[in-house]
Amino acid sequence: MKKKALIIGGSGGLSGRLAVMASQQYEVWAVTRGKRPLPQGIHHIAANRDNPTAFESAVLGADISWDVVFDCICMNEVHARQDLEVLSKVSNRLVVISTDSVYDPAHKHTPQNEDGIFIEECGEPSACSYAGNKRKMEHVFLDSFGTGKSNLQTTLFRPGHIYGPGFLLGCFPEHSCEKNLTDRIVSREPLYLVGSGIYLTQPIFVDDLAKAMLDCVSQSNTYNQIFCIGGPDAVENRCYYKIIGKLLGKEVTIREIPLTGYVEQHPEYAGHLCHRIYDLSKLQNAGVPLPATSLEEGLQKHLDAL
Repeated sequence: MKKKALIIGGSGGLSGRLAVMASQQYEVWAVTRGKRPLPQGIHHIAANRDNPTAFESAVLGADISWDVVFDCICMNEVHARQDLEVLSKVSNRLVVISTDSVYDPAHKHTPQNEDGIFIEECGEPSACSYAGNKRKMEHVFLDSFGTGKSNLQTTLFRPGHIYGPGFLLGCFPEHSCEKNLTDRIVSREPLYLVGSGIYLTQPIFVDDLAKAMLDCVSQSNTYNQIFCIGGPDAVENRCYYKIIGKLLGKEVTIREIPLTGYVEQHPEYAGHLCHRIYDLSKLQNAGVPLPATSLEEGLQKHLDAL
């Protein structure tokens, strides 16, 4: 009999691929609002997690004990507390997606390990933003580690740029997650990158991230831990776009947007305007195989899917 897995999410870019890959070793359920179709063979639990009563009723009402729960849409401290309170009643293993944006971009290390200066520690104005809420979410789990407050053994991952089927191409302003990026490149329109795209990035192919989430489940060294994660290649952002051009058979022309004053005008991009590469030694030492899909191979698969 297959083990059982629950995915909070299941129809998104990461959660959809995770559902497909998890179904090879688990019987899989997914909690979604039901607005997008689930992969074939995935059991649906209809609930909006932002309705706490409905979420708890739907999850507990399934009357199932899951061997592992994967939360791909844990966005804030409310969601984290919901996981500890509700999911602990149906499982003792939890894997959660956070983000590398929790680090203060002005104080990042190259490469960045799991320790560091985080945005709320610097009085960062964006502490109530996506990144700020993710850091508050992390604090809820960190406060539960080793305290006996929850029976859940929890692992958190901090990916940077995730790419692959189900995602939009583009990793850097002004062409981040751009629907028409390939059209621009094919038509030889120049790309405008802040500082000419000289910052380093370490994108992770979606299947590699999903695989790491699955691989960590049985690794006790990952219990109650947070891990940085990225792909095997670290390149300048402009190289990311040039690889896409190479795969499309088109030369990419890059024009510079001056860096001076840009962050002040666009604080939402502060987390991109820094090096985003990671020390993966903690993950490797915990027994989780490191991501192996090269950037060129992954981008080719991404383009094929488009």
